[in-house]
Amino acid sequence: MTAESNVGVTLESICVPSDDIVAREIEGDIVIVPLVAGIGDMDDELFTLNETGQAIWQRLDGEKSLGEVATSLAEEFEAPLEKLQADVLGFASEMTRQRILAARAGRA
Repeated sequence: MTAESNVGVTLESICVPSDDIVAREIEGDIVIVPLVAGIGDMDDELFTLNETGQAIWQRLDGEKSLGEVATSLAEEFEAPLEKLQADVLGFASEMTRQRILAARAGRA
């Protein structure tokens, strides 16, 4: 799957890890390794996700929309849906911008 360049990520978007990275869980952390130049921030070679990022990442299966991911997280953590929607959108937008995630429009 390739990222749709310059397309805003919305709650209807479906995101998956980019083909240009490898992600592995190591000792409870998700470690992301870019496979090509230009992924992520300038000098970073490896990325790790905080607890919130990991919870979101683990739900990005290529089938659930970001809205569905936020709803799942809100139910699991008994947190306000609006807050989780903002967190999921912020995470996905930044990770898509850095080409760590690929996004596509959701189901019609």
